[in-house]
Amino acid sequence: MIDTLGMSLEPGILLPAFAAGLLVLASHVPLGQAVLKRGIVFLDLAIAQIAGLGVVIAHSLGGAELGDYGPWLTQLAAVSAALLGALFLHRMERLASARQEAIIGVTFVAAACLALILMSHDPHGAEHLQDLLVGQILWTTWSDLLPLAAVTALMLAAWFGLGWRASPLGFYLLFALTITASVQVVGIYLVFASLIVPALVAGESLARGLALGAAGYALGLIASGLFDLPSGAAIVLSLVAVAGLLTLLKRDPHA
Repeated sequence: MIDTLGMSLEPGILLPAFAAGLLVLASHVPLGQAVLKRGIVFLDLAIAQIAGLGVVIAHSLGGAELGDYGPWLTQLAAVSAALLGALFLHRMERLASARQEAIIGVTFVAAACLALILMSHDPHGAEHLQDLLVGQILWTTWSDLLPLAAVTALMLAAWFGLGWRASPLGFYLLFALTITASVQVVGIYLVFASLIVPALVAGESLARGLALGAAGYALGLIASGLFDLPSGAAIVLSLVAVAGLLTLLKRDPHA
């Protein structure tokens, strides 16, 4: 199911979606800054894909048929997979730091291919794959934001208050939990864009990164509503466009 609004701008749909974007940015911009400093740009793709693999495994095991327990099984599978993936990559960073980016890439490809195999016999596999990649942000409700808000608050408290950002293991664990919460709302593509694009342009300025991200989400959602576009793809392209414009404006005309 393509995540579009039709040719309209409906505040009842746009506002919860925009709030979801702001929550994602609140945690992803500082995480993205740390990712760039560490030189492991594709860590978010790998962890997001592993969390998505956990969701696929839960569905393959019949999570959707367990009634009220199905969503809990799905969340448990996603969190467990992401944490295991984070612990594995943290261990690999200690054992083979020079090859960490290559290991992350291989992990991402392996998780993606395993998910494809598991979904190959699912009649709704293509729909699940699309949801995993581009998310369903437009169908987010205010009540859906409560778990994401709780994870975001805990992440920010641990990151800035408890100093987990200085701990390699703390970084990986917070990364896994945060990505798991966001990927099920906005999808893998938006997770990557929210982490990397603002941090890439704003550098160490958290305020500039958040402002850039908010502008990208707002413009993407408006474009999706006006022109009947898939919202995830529209927001990603809007983030890239805003980042590109700001980069051009920052260039020294005398350089």
